[in-house]
Amino acid sequence: MAKILIIGGGVAGLSAGIYAQMNGHHAIICEKHAVAGGNLTGWNRGEYHIDNCIHWLTGTNPATREYRIWKDLGALGEGIDLHRTEVLYTCERDGQTVSLYRDLDKTEREMLALSPRDERVIRSFFRTVRAIQGHVGIAGEHHDQKIKPLAKLTTLPGIIKHHWMSTEELANRLQHPLLRDFMTGLIGKQFSSFALGVIVATFCGANGDIPKGSSCAMLSRIAARFKALGGELLLKKEAESIRHENGYASAVTFTDGSEIKADYVIITSDPAMAYKTFLAAKMPQELEREYARADMHRFSSYHCALACDAAELPFHGDFIFEIPQEYRARLHTDRLVVREFSHEKDFAPKGKALLQTLTLCGEEDARAFIQLRADKKAYAEKKRGIATDVVEIITRKFPSLAGRLKALDVWTPATYQRYIGSEVGSWMSFILPPRRIPRTLDNRAKPLKNVVFATQWLRAPGGLPIAASEGKRAIDRVLKMIPKAKTV
Repeated sequence: MAKILIIGGGVAGLSAGIYAQMNGHHAIICEKHAVAGGNLTGWNRGEYHIDNCIHWLTGTNPATREYRIWKDLGALGEGIDLHRTEVLYTCERDGQTVSLYRDLDKTEREMLALSPRDERVIRSFFRTVRAIQGHVGIAGEHHDQKIKPLAKLTTLPGIIKHHWMSTEELANRLQHPLLRDFMTGLIGKQFSSFALGVIVATFCGANGDIPKGSSCAMLSRIAARFKALGGELLLKKEAESIRHENGYASAVTFTDGSEIKADYVIITSDPAMAYKTFLAAKMPQELEREYARADMHRFSSYHCALACDAAELPFHGDFIFEIPQEYRARLHTDRLVVREFSHEKDFAPKGKALLQTLTLCGEEDARAFIQLRADKKAYAEKKRGIATDVVEIITRKFPSLAGRLKALDVWTPATYQRYIGSEVGSWMSFILPPRRIPRTLDNRAKPLKNVVFATQWLRAPGGLPIAASEGKRAIDRVLKMIPKAKTV
């Protein structure tokens, strides 16, 4: 039995720990915070619960590989209910709306009715979405069908075409301004339009639902699964360095002065940070090139949580709309994403509602938030300004909410940088850019021979399912180092 020490108790770390235990080895997860989960977390503000992570979870369809991993981790399975919302998001402009419905045909019909002159571009996009569903195995009436090999070949040109252009380039092919908003409103303008196609295919293929209880409930199940298998979860245990001899790690030292010996070490953090801290070494060229690429942008976001004194909200799901011109310079955006949580009855007191806003920001703005945090007074003032602006924008959009909104919390890339340790506060990894073949990077933590990465940063665009699968891949790598090991 090998002793495997895992630095970081997020989804990747818990996944690695569970698969280590399932394969007969002993895993110790060391998490620097008081709770595990990393980005899969939430917190309370008074009587309200703020969910940080799950807007939709890829892998809720039992026909998919991701579902099987989530089931191994205890996140999904029998007895775990799912919220199956009818609308993922709605874009609005000048009083008109268009929505992404669970019913893919309905979404396509709504777009065609809105703008018949864009029929060619609309139908091309939805053909690609259906092709993606067929490749994944979530096509058909029951969302469990795969297309045949020959059909896969015939659909590749459409998939390649949409991967070869950004969401902005796709939007520019459309004449109707609301449809252009739809193509860029959720994930911005720099992603490959194939990435948007994946989101649409996922949600409409019964593969993007929300486990009831959302992030914290899901985390509790995964952590319980790890402990039930005999794994050790050490909290408030911050790794400081890796002791090594002759190219092999022998122990990890911690900021509390303690040391834990191990046969293998798994690192779950952003490699850019790990090489500066635990490894104290130069990043391998492959990773260096990835971080240096001009098209591999990192991104983050800032958010505002609001208590809403309203019995009925004027929208459902995510609502995306343009903001007035005078707010754009301050908020560095031209639109706002507002999400309501009526599907989680316990997130707000009876008769109240919880709203959260999301504003994507690029690497430059993310670094500005991180630098500003060094001046606590200025940082607090910035957050107050965001909250004030957001309340004003929403009440101008929905006059029925005037006087009924109260800011509960604001969190920023600086929050993510502090809590999950990514260099620029990214809660996913790199964007998935157009015109670049997606690839999975080597997970060996060179130059040490028995240290492995389990992190979403090895495969763009990151996210929970990739973190979970990278945890499994890290253990598969470790098992190959152990003679006669068999993988689960």
